[in-house]
Amino acid sequence: MSELTLADADPVSALLAWLKEHPAVADALGGPGRVSGIEEAPWPHLRIDHGPGGDLRDMNWAISPEVTLEAYGDPGGWPGKAELRRILLCCAKAAQELGEAPHAPGRPVLAGIKPSGLLVWSPLVDGQPRWVMNLSVTIHP
Repeated sequence: MSELTLADADPVSALLAWLKEHPAVADALGGPGRVSGIEEAPWPHLRIDHGPGGDLRDMNWAISPEVTLEAYGDPGGWPGKAELRRILLCCAKAAQELGEAPHAPGRPVLAGIKPSGLLVWSPLVDGQPRWVMNLSVTIHP
């Protein structure tokens, strides 16, 4: 197999796997099974996806793509705007810990995970509560 490059690094998959197993995330969301790449019950739920921006630099040593975190509440409005915001920030803080975790040899290193931009209140058209934020994830060989 050829050597892996920055093109092989997927910060969404790495953060998804990390946050699915993180005890603080399960505690904040009310239990396991509430982190995925899609908007789905049980609520509250954390969705992780590729973000709209980032910095690919020269793609030789390091890149900093964005990852979007979305915290969804129940379509009926629970758990409330302030609590859902707290949940998202707890999950973002847990995501930052991945940058300090030991990395697998031969894989790109995910480091420098930090907020990028603003924390935005963005309920869905049907009124379902949602907070959105982006994380910048620096990746290097």
